[in-house]
Amino acid sequence: MKIHAEALLFDNDGTLVSSLESVNRCWTRWAQEYGITAEDFARIELHGRPAVEIAADLLPPGIVPQALARIEQLEVEDVPGGVQALPGTLALLGSLPAERWAVVTSATRRLAEARLDEVGIRPKTMIAADDITRGKPDPEPYLLAARELGVDPAHCVVFEDAPAGLQAGRAAGMTTVALATTHQAHELDADLVVKDLSALSVLVTRTGVEISVRD
Repeated sequence: MKIHAEALLFDNDGTLVSSLESVNRCWTRWAQEYGITAEDFARIELHGRPAVEIAADLLPPGIVPQALARIEQLEVEDVPGGVQALPGTLALLGSLPAERWAVVTSATRRLAEARLDEVGIRPKTMIAADDITRGKPDPEPYLLAARELGVDPAHCVVFEDAPAGLQAGRAAGMTTVALATTHQAHELDADLVVKDLSALSVLVTRTGVEISVRD
């Protein structure tokens, strides 16, 4: 299978980098600090959603701004030693022209930059929680990234590990590639499902990028 694209759009956590242990550690501490029960916390979908939506699901509106600042502080402080590049990430990104790809993350820009910098990734274009009004699964983040790159959404490929992100990519009219890094393959609805970015090879052409699955 080969996929042709003009731009590649990557989720960050669970797609480019692994921060799952850090996320669980920080959000567990945060929940304890704000008196959120394990039962309430368990019913919330954590992965792939902006922190503001998670906090709004769990806390009274008046507390949300303070709580958001606190979880961002906890996660940024936990970055050193708490983030690793996933297999294939650095090699794949290193083969792409800077203007052909973007990071589209549900994290704040401050946190996303800290996590990416920890593994030496510095994207030219990034859409973060600060840039949008509606997070994944809404298509807004991916549509904004396509606009920033000057590419028709139909010619973009989204790389995601979370159902919410894949839903956002589909809603944006983009081709979707799922990575089975944080969910099992059968839980992921995408045009292509692979274990991680190491399963893919990319060929840069005059008009874009050709993606194929390694033999």
